[in-house]
Amino acid sequence: MKTMSYAAIALAGTLAIGAAARAEPAPGLALAQQQNCMSCHSVTRPFMGPALHDVAAKYAARPDAESYLAHKIIDGSTGVWGQVTMPANTQLTPDQAAILAGWILTLK
Repeated sequence: MKTMSYAAIALAGTLAIGAAARAEPAPGLALAQQQNCMSCHSVTRPFMGPALHDVAAKYAARPDAESYLAHKIIDGSTGVWGQVTMPANTQLTPDQAAILAGWILTLK
């Protein structure tokens, strides 16, 4: 039975990490970055808006969660997560809002 040296194992791990870092981001993340969602939101911590992880956790049990969030993304809202207004994102298409909502729900 052949065994790998520690150096070979370390090199293999480094190569795998490098390949993962070069992988394309999820379509929802890429869209969130392009549309400046990340200017007010973070995945894991509250910023101007709630952490997207918290949004996913709050709405995951809703049967209509994706369509509900897509609606909120396009139309905006006030008072759900505090007094800071979520502005309407009327530049997004319904399909783009659905991609964002679906991606957010994977973050729970």
